Amino acid sequence: MSMPFYVSPEQLMKDRADFARKGIARGRSVVVLAYDDGIAFATHNPSRSLHKISEIYDRIAFAAVGKYNEFENLRVAGVRYADLRGYSYDRADVNARGLANAYAQTLGTVFTTESKPLEVELVVAEVGPSPAQDQIYRLSYDGSVADETGFVVMGGQAEQLGRDLGEAWRPGMTLPEVLRLAVSTLGGADARDAPEGEQAIPASQLEVAVLDRTRPRRAFRRLTGTVLAGLLEEKPEEAPHGP
Repeated sequence: MSMPFYVSPEQLMKDRADFARKGIARGRSVVVLAYDDGIAFATHNPSRSLHKISEIYDRIAFAAVGKYNEFENLRVAGVRYADLRGYSYDRADVNARGLANAYAQTLGTVFTTESKPLEVELVVAEVGPSPAQDQIYRLSYDGSVADETGFVVMGGQAEQLGRDLGEAWRPGMTLPEVLRLAVSTLGGADARDAPEGEQAIPASQLEVAVLDRTRPRRAFRRLTGTVLAGLLEEKPEEAPHGP
């Protein structure tokens, strides 16, 4: 009788983590940045129908990288969770923290009990009445949750892009400023070599959305076409020179 093949729990968890990280790194990065009137999301996505950024509830949005079918199932589950909670209790009881906890339980359970982990990384964000009340949660394939402030980068060259954003992002930036920063960061070296006034990634190949705190109820809004192109071309006003 042959002995069963043995793999230590430590090696098993490491192999699963490596597998998930490799799958996530193959996807194009998603950038999430806070600005003065809300939270902006941007990614290089030529598809017009397969979204990586979506609305979950009135003031909550979802962004993901990795395998589309896996994070799409999580998005649908999040919408159902939010709708059920809002219907059973009150719409104000639906928040990003509760949704992040629900996702963390699902991701953690799959990572520890299933033969293959989910190859996904998520951001759940909620815009508040003021920038100090905004919530941005980053969830990894193993169910770990991080409470982020200011900006998040997922997928692709997330570590390098995160360093670039950390050097350039500042509180109180306007929407055109953060969008131009997001596109230049996503474009990397191509953006720095692009001619003045041109984007390394054309607006037609960008998926961009915002949670706008100035909107009365549903804060989520997609930015496309001429609206997006105009925001990317908008230049900050120069301070007047003194006499």
